Amino acid sequence: MKKYVLPLLLLVSLQADAQPAKTVFKTIAGNTIYNIESKGIYIFDAGCMIDADGAPKAYHKNDRLALDHLSNAGKPGNWWALVTNKNGIPLVQTSKDPAPGYYISMTSLEDDSKAINDPHRFVNSDSIPYIALPVGFSSLYQLGDVALVINKKNNRRCYAIFADKGPADKIGEGSMYLARKLGIDSSPKHGGVENGIRYILFRQSGNGSFLCIVEIERRGKEKLSQDEMAALLK
Repeated sequence: MKKYVLPLLLLVSLQADAQPAKTVFKTIAGNTIYNIESKGIYIFDAGCMIDADGAPKAYHKNDRLALDHLSNAGKPGNWWALVTNKNGIPLVQTSKDPAPGYYISMTSLEDDSKAINDPHRFVNSDSIPYIALPVGFSSLYQLGDVALVINKKNNRRCYAIFADKGPADKIGEGSMYLARKLGIDSSPKHGGVENGIRYILFRQSGNGSFLCIVEIERRGKEKLSQDEMAALLK
């Protein structure tokens, strides 16, 4: 029996190192997204633009006071990132809100238990790790699902929640909190990176609602073993 021990150990090692089979899911802005059906995963490499949406100080009528340029929230008649009244005028936070004088910035993921004019209804980019994906990315990966995001240049990683949607022709975007955890310049105005970020998306990993950081990590960690994770990072 001893003569079979070394080959058996070698086989186990090779199996642990082998990447699971993957197929091309789609390509967006030159970035290929792969599907690993056996693991219920989408995986791709891209850059990381910084999304300020949901942060109390994301937008202000005076760009110099805001985290991001107001033009990134839309324009009169089409404010896609701001809460507006029935006439399409952006709502301004009051003295009872986190950032009086700033506009109320939205994310696609919302807490329906809170009023539409409550900034806490939306996911705060400054305090929650989240990713944004193109509109119509996949019917199997929904708002509230979880991802693992890795900076391949420094090996820093962070679990995140899918909380915002962006243009159909762009991919690779995350919150300010996520950027800081990855060691990236987190300024929505001049931060981010053009490449070197790996995104591992776990399908059907959320419940369609807000998750705290602890719960985001718990749900992410239960999806992959350390060996499986190592294989996906190659």
